[in-house]
Amino acid sequence: MELELNIILAYAVGLILLYALGWILLVPLKWIIRLIWNSILGGILLFFVNLIGEIWGISLVINPFNAVVVGILGMPGVILLLLLKYVI
Repeated sequence: MELELNIILAYAVGLILLYALGWILLVPLKWIIRLIWNSILGGILLFFVNLIGEIWGISLVINPFNAVVVGILGMPGVILLLLLKYVI
């Protein structure tokens, strides 16, 4: 039984499309997992800012928006939120 060239090419194209589809679905999932992880770390950082900020009367609300901002931006996100709260 001989395999025709068309069948081999069809399998090759199918495997390439399957790989591309898996990659397209996996990359956003990695970004979402990274965003969730950074948001959790941002919430922890906000907790410590509130804990240390009690001395000077500085506090930030820990909510999902602030946690995402701090999770994405890191320490500059904390400074941004403090500026937004106390300067503007």
